[in-house]
Amino acid sequence: MKKFTFKGVLDGFRSSMQAAPRGTEQEIQETLRPEHFQVKKTFRHGFPFSPTALAWDPIQKLLAIGDKTGNLRILGGPGVDAHVRHDVGEAVLHAKFLINEGALVTVTADDQLHLWTFRQKSPQRLQSLKFQRERVTCLHLPLQSKWVHVGTERGNVHVVNVETFALSGYVINWNKAIEVTRSNHPGAVVDISENPLDASKLLIAFESGLLVVWDLRARTAEWRGALGTGGPADGVRAAAWQHDGKLMTAHIDGALATWTTRGPRPSSVSYPHAKATKDGKLETCKPIHRLEWKTSKTGESLVIFSGGLPTDKAGKTHSITVLNGKSTTVLEMEHSVVDFVTLCETPHTADYQEPYAIVVLLQNDLVVIDLLSPGYPCFENPYPMDIHESPVTCCSYFADCPSDLIPAFYSVGRQGNKKVAGFSEKLWPINGGEWAPASCSYSEIILTGHADGSVKFWDASAGTLQILYKLKCSKVFERGGVAGGGAAGEESPVAAQQLALCAESRRLAVALPHGHVLLFKFRKTETHGETHVIEVPMITDTLEEETSPEAEGGRSMSFSRGADSVEGENRRSGVWGGWSSLRVRGASGTGGARRAAGFQPALVALQPGPPHAVTALTLNSSYGLMAWGGDRGVVVVDMSRRCVVSALCTAALYHAPRHTERQRSPSLDQAEETPRPSPALSPEAPEEAALPPLPLEEKPKLDPRRKSTSWKNFNLKRQLSKVDLKFKAAFAVPTENNLEETVAEKSTSQFYCEATDKTDAAVEPNAESPELDDNKTVVNEEDKSQLSSPLRVCSDVFERMHKELQEKRSSDVYDRMHKELQERWKDKEANEPAVSPDVSPVVEEEKATRPDNLPLFEEDGRPTRPPRQKGKIKKEDVEKKDQRDQRLLSVPNIKYSKQEGAKETRRKQPSSQQASFAGNLMRRFNKLDSSFSRSRSSSMSSLENISQEGIQCLAFADSYTKKSDPTTLLPTLWIGTTLGSVLTMMISLPEADLRHTQPVVVSTSGGPIFRLRGSILTMSFLDCNGALIPYSYESWKDDSKDVRERRERTPTKQSSSSSGSRMSPTPGPTECSSTVGDRQFVVIASEKQARVVALPSQNCVYRQQIVETDFIVKAEIVSLKDSVCLVNYLSTGHLAAYSLPSLRPLIDVDFLPLTELSFQTQSKQRGIVDPMLSIWGQQLIVNEDTDQIAKTFCFSNRGHGLYLASPSEIQKFTIDAEFCQQLNEMLGEVFLARDMPEPPKESFFRGLFGGGARPLDREELFGESSGKASRTVAKHIPGPASGLDQLGVRASTAASEVSRAHQMVVERGDKLSQLEDRTERMHSQAAEFSSSAHQLMLKYKDKKWYQL
Repeated sequence: MKKFTFKGVLDGFRSSMQAAPRGTEQEIQETLRPEHFQVKKTFRHGFPFSPTALAWDPIQKLLAIGDKTGNLRILGGPGVDAHVRHDVGEAVLHAKFLINEGALVTVTADDQLHLWTFRQKSPQRLQSLKFQRERVTCLHLPLQSKWVHVGTERGNVHVVNVETFALSGYVINWNKAIEVTRSNHPGAVVDISENPLDASKLLIAFESGLLVVWDLRARTAEWRGALGTGGPADGVRAAAWQHDGKLMTAHIDGALATWTTRGPRPSSVSYPHAKATKDGKLETCKPIHRLEWKTSKTGESLVIFSGGLPTDKAGKTHSITVLNGKSTTVLEMEHSVVDFVTLCETPHTADYQEPYAIVVLLQNDLVVIDLLSPGYPCFENPYPMDIHESPVTCCSYFADCPSDLIPAFYSVGRQGNKKVAGFSEKLWPINGGEWAPASCSYSEIILTGHADGSVKFWDASAGTLQILYKLKCSKVFERGGVAGGGAAGEESPVAAQQLALCAESRRLAVALPHGHVLLFKFRKTETHGETHVIEVPMITDTLEEETSPEAEGGRSMSFSRGADSVEGENRRSGVWGGWSSLRVRGASGTGGARRAAGFQPALVALQPGPPHAVTALTLNSSYGLMAWGGDRGVVVVDMSRRCVVSALCTAALYHAPRHTERQRSPSLDQAEETPRPSPALSPEAPEEAALPPLPLEEKPKLDPRRKSTSWKNFNLKRQLSKVDLKFKAAFAVPTENNLEETVAEKSTSQFYCEATDKTDAAVEPNAESPELDDNKTVVNEEDKSQLSSPLRVCSDVFERMHKELQEKRSSDVYDRMHKELQERWKDKEANEPAVSPDVSPVVEEEKATRPDNLPLFEEDGRPTRPPRQKGKIKKEDVEKKDQRDQRLLSVPNIKYSKQEGAKETRRKQPSSQQASFAGNLMRRFNKLDSSFSRSRSSSMSSLENISQEGIQCLAFADSYTKKSDPTTLLPTLWIGTTLGSVLTMMISLPEADLRHTQPVVVSTSGGPIFRLRGSILTMSFLDCNGALIPYSYESWKDDSKDVRERRERTPTKQSSSSSGSRMSPTPGPTECSSTVGDRQFVVIASEKQARVVALPSQNCVYRQQIVETDFIVKAEIVSLKDSVCLVNYLSTGHLAAYSLPSLRPLIDVDFLPLTELSFQTQSKQRGIVDPMLSIWGQQLIVNEDTDQIAKTFCFSNRGHGLYLASPSEIQKFTIDAEFCQQLNEMLGEVFLARDMPEPPKESFFRGLFGGGARPLDREELFGESSGKASRTVAKHIPGPASGLDQLGVRASTAASEVSRAHQMVVERGDKLSQLEDRTERMHSQAAEFSSSAHQLMLKYKDKKWYQL
């Protein structure tokens, strides 16, 4: 029996009154501390996006690739992959290894030379040199030299000391290199290389075609040559030496010229790809960009180059050409060639190089060609460089997933992947470094959805990334339907938009662009069967408007209109006709189809009618239910019975509770009879309707002026065109048949306008004006006079900006508009008096005034109903109507004197008349100024925000949703909307024995339980101890075996829903401190806030305002160190973590600027945030929202996460400090101590007659004796590692040097010990010989010669 205490009585009284939360701070112990967190990028996988430079170390067997965003990847064997990035982020133009030295020199587009060291596992920049007056065009680093030659655009060659990064006083000026008689500039230096037989002879190739061999000792030009007269057709692009001193150059007209350096003209000129025409002339060819000349001991001479194809083929075919004697081999490439390098056995250019492979860097791939096998086959690439085979559209990350998933996926993936013939049988030649696979106690799986409908499963354990299995959603449909789907210029109809995987039951749900949802079930063996197809009822609402390019297609669609007529209209408009024509392969009644092992289609839910993009998708295998939501509503499907349980619009979720087995769309009459409270709220509104009243100091105050909030969905061009289309449809001339219907339908909308002293005359449209062109917007004087106050000041500015954006006349449109708007707005504020915020009551005969303060609830606490009345308003209802009118938020500022005038205008206005650009833009600003939350929908017009509320987050859970029944745990679907509402749907499941025969019953809760600012991003559930509640699931079973179906509730590794992982067992009735107290906590995170609400009392126990003016891109509740926390990625680029359930801040660090992820949005020109377009003191975001970024940014358990760093690369990161300490052990060793091969021995006759390589003392030429360099040429920039970091780098370098020296000493000691042993043996033998000689001497000492 429970002990009776006075404290217990008070606690029971408080819980019954629901006035304040329980004292959870004293009851729940949180273990996470800020010292447990450290944010660090860990592993980068994929192909470098837009590569620009390539380098090869023949001794270390390492490959370096630089790209246009300043990233640098160093690749070796499996597991050896180092990534660094230049601070400035400029493109890497050139890269050169210090061969076998563990260092690399790079040149970026801002004319900086950078020195990197990779003797440690993580490469670091040591120092830089900035050229201030000249642009760097080429780089040459001789073998085993510390002096690098730098060619510039002005034609000069500078020398830089690699160790100190100081500029030498030795300069080769262009005016000294050319002939005295030459009158013009030779152009930029395009290539520098040294003679393999004489290092003092340096070849300088100029852009104009001039070749100069410079004598470094004599400081003069020894030889000059030119192909022609130095015209544009004679330009040089590359040059290469043969080991015996011959020279070959590649030219802009596709020619290869061979030189002997004895005469000014080439000894031979050839055009490898030019054929003779009928006139006897050679075809014109494209330039040869890259050239190499290698020889082997067998006498073969290989000339390898890129480009040079005839003009008619160059744009169609990318190739590498190999000339081997008289044979010519053209190797066609799928993408354009960026650079290539030939792999040789020796790095010495004066010896036979023995080439064995070619590494070709393409725009989207890395290809290695085997030169020693017949036909020149390619090596099979072991790196995961095919992530971007099709553009990535969404990602899912499962850390600490069930251990049996990876073997299962690998087994079915191996069955489907047959070895492709044509690859070389030799091993991958890029095998530098060393990596020991670390033993990882948990498995990691990454799912990537692609634009072609494929879903790839990757093993991401222990820092690697290997493909496991590939699922093709396009195989679910017939080929004809997939090929014909999608309108012109739109994405594929089978592109994966959302993924939901239940790792325990091995079920996968994939959402397609049109709104179709596919359900897959995993099987180990191949089967033959039918695919069940269901049709989802079309979700529509009387207050919604489906916009089509045609005016008649833009009318609001009601429930009473049939799906066939709607489909017919939209199919004629070409909006979604192709996407709805997909035909399922092997559907019921067709006899079925063969299904390969792996994920096999179990259910296909087709969305008829217009597209309904899925923004949230989840499934629960224990319930046997799958749910998804979008802009129009939520759909619940029974996976067991293969039927639709419910299909409700968002407005229906606010209705009174009702039970549904199969929800059908209500008719128009039903929709009109049922009152629908508007879900839109003002920013200053109370957060939740069901919560107890806030204390006096916490009550939100109404500000007479609307507060501006950050809004990141403003697409200046696309969104305004949508509003124009809506007004075009709204004011179109109706036909005689539907005239009355149109008037009745449109008259239900209330239009507000500003209160002015002007006459009430209605606006007469200009019927004689011609039809407006789509690319031009005309604003007449009447339109300008009717604009709202801010826009009357600057409507012509917006008009000019719109025209310039359409015509793309200049790139600084936003800058000029921003400046002019600020000036005009200041003048207006100085000249016009302030307007009183007071608003008088509105009657029908007066103009409707748009209010500033918008109350949310009636006096009795119920949500205020939006004004949808017809007829006259009674005087006694004026005050009440005034309050309800203020519920309507963002509406167009169009002035009409009367409601009848508005009707007449709609009748008279022609369909071709469009709303002006300025008026539309002002409506966008009104939306920005007064919107409660930022809708994440792609449709963002002001009219849509009045009635449209989309689904943003879904989560299945067993929860306490009824205050009246605090002991009943019910299966529930929690729904988060784009306007911050949290709603629930109770689920009544039949008994397990009747599950496949009895229907599932769902019922709505009848209004929002909670309300937050911004879209709901994630929801999760904690028990009374603050631990994550495990979700129920159905374990996977092989259908081929007769296994009894089991439904378990055990801890799992990773949740498939947005609520994260579950760790804690479900609390029973006696596990909590009080049987009548709260048993659960629901954690809700929106784009602005986070709340922890106790259930079933529905008291908000903790709250946190995460951001004010910014927004949260991604939020997730993750497990870390046997605890849980809320992790957020903010639009400011910060990562912020909060403890649970107290929402105590743990970390807030700068992680990744949002602009670096802007490549995922549709607009690529201005990035995400345009700081120049700042009106009324806040930033506007002028292109796509961050929905796509959120779909590829993932958090997972154990503090791991990933994001799409580029269209072809995935970057992993962690927030766990313990993992950061272990990271160095998981990385591979990039640099290994290797012996340098000996240079070729000089033959006796070459040395006798002056041939062979000659040593060069570069220190004497380029050192202090050369003088001091000019300080204005370049500026030295020290590296970021200074102080202790610099000492650490030096210490690590010194330690490696010491270890290397120690190894050499040990080897020398071994040799000395062997020598000592031999010396000892020789000494003993000498002693024996001495004793023998002494004895022999004593024997014959006293004897005479004749006695011998």
